[in-house]
Amino acid sequence: MVDNFNIGPTARERAIHLIGDILSKSVILFIIAGVGSLGWFVWDDFVDEWDVFLFEKESSFLVPLGKISLVIAILATIWKIYLAATYRPETPCEDSLLPTCSVIIPAYNESEQVLKSLLSVAASDYPPEKMQIIAVDDGSKDDTWQWMQKAAEQLKGRVELVRQAKNGGKRRALYAGFQKSTGEILVTIDSDSEVKPDSLRHLVTPFVRDPIVGAVAGNVRVLNTHQGIIPKMLEVNYAFSFDFIRASQSRINTVLTTPGALSGYRGKVVRQLMDAWVNQRFLGREANIGEDRAMTNMILREGYLARFARRALVLTQVPVDYWPLCKMFLRWARSNLRETLIMATFIFKKFRTASTLGARVLFLLHLFSMFVTEVLKVGSLSVVFSLSYLMSYNVLLGMAIGGLIPGLFYLLSHRNSNFLWAFPYSCFYVFALSWISFYALFTPHRNGWLNRGLKKAAAQ
Repeated sequence: MVDNFNIGPTARERAIHLIGDILSKSVILFIIAGVGSLGWFVWDDFVDEWDVFLFEKESSFLVPLGKISLVIAILATIWKIYLAATYRPETPCEDSLLPTCSVIIPAYNESEQVLKSLLSVAASDYPPEKMQIIAVDDGSKDDTWQWMQKAAEQLKGRVELVRQAKNGGKRRALYAGFQKSTGEILVTIDSDSEVKPDSLRHLVTPFVRDPIVGAVAGNVRVLNTHQGIIPKMLEVNYAFSFDFIRASQSRINTVLTTPGALSGYRGKVVRQLMDAWVNQRFLGREANIGEDRAMTNMILREGYLARFARRALVLTQVPVDYWPLCKMFLRWARSNLRETLIMATFIFKKFRTASTLGARVLFLLHLFSMFVTEVLKVGSLSVVFSLSYLMSYNVLLGMAIGGLIPGLFYLLSHRNSNFLWAFPYSCFYVFALSWISFYALFTPHRNGWLNRGLKKAAAQ
């Protein structure tokens, strides 16, 4: 009997796929170049009007800074397109090569969803004898513990349960799971997420192929797209964030964030770092947010590589309402700021034997975007309110361009009409979410995260 899992494409199919891939990526490059040129002319017209408004302020640093930012953005986008276009997922390992792994699922007020998450892990095609499943109840106030017990009963002892006496936060829940783990690879999965049957195999494979891989990011997609407009828009945004952004970062071995929804870590590295990680502080306060970015940063600092596994798919619940979404994005923005500052302490040192050039370029682009974009954002406020006739078409065109790239990418990758959600998301981001990154610059010391509260659990 032939094992269909190991059957590869024929030479003809490979040739057709290669030609199609080259043509599609060429179309993307052509469109990006055209969009960049169009954006330049629009911006140039805008800053000319801005000069008039500012009464001979041609020497103002905001105008040349805006033009420099546009050039850098275009060049950076073309560089990332090249990286993403040349990314290739690895062929999954056969059973005999797979290492032991411990899957840790922390949960707080997740109710029945935790059962679905545990069942999806148990249904994986990963050899059961090589997989340890650990579920941690982080002091839930609902019936999450009962659903965990039901999962342990249904799965006949395959799930090890840990119950925290009180809610200590996701980082401490993961730490409790790490302490009980025995696997060579540690996999973390959010309790509101469900993995595909072959996801774990794809996630673990990079660790087998390369001994200096220390962290691997899974590919996160939206589970609850049927629940409203926000999840539908986030589905397109997530696809771009992972299939494009993390794929390009993976080509330079420097994925900045391994997501909580699905990530893998080399066990021996985590066990060396987990005490410092769980006790991490920022400006004298306990750092109880951004545990995924912090762990990735520490692993990179130790000289290991961080990659992305495109075929390690996980579906996750996302907020359906505005304020919970803001809380989630604010938590990410604060964590991003904190860990970027920490990354600055080692990125220009010889922190690994592999090439560091791409990582350093990525860091500088990240730093430039994080601070300069906010300066331009604030500087543009006066123009927004004073030159509405000019802004009416510039802003609209800018939002259209902002939605074009992720929308086109989604269309080419998935070939369905959901790509259209990229355009309303671009508008939604500009008017309703763009304030978050600016606010985070002045509140990086604050903690708090999108709690899996009772209202959320009841709504599901």
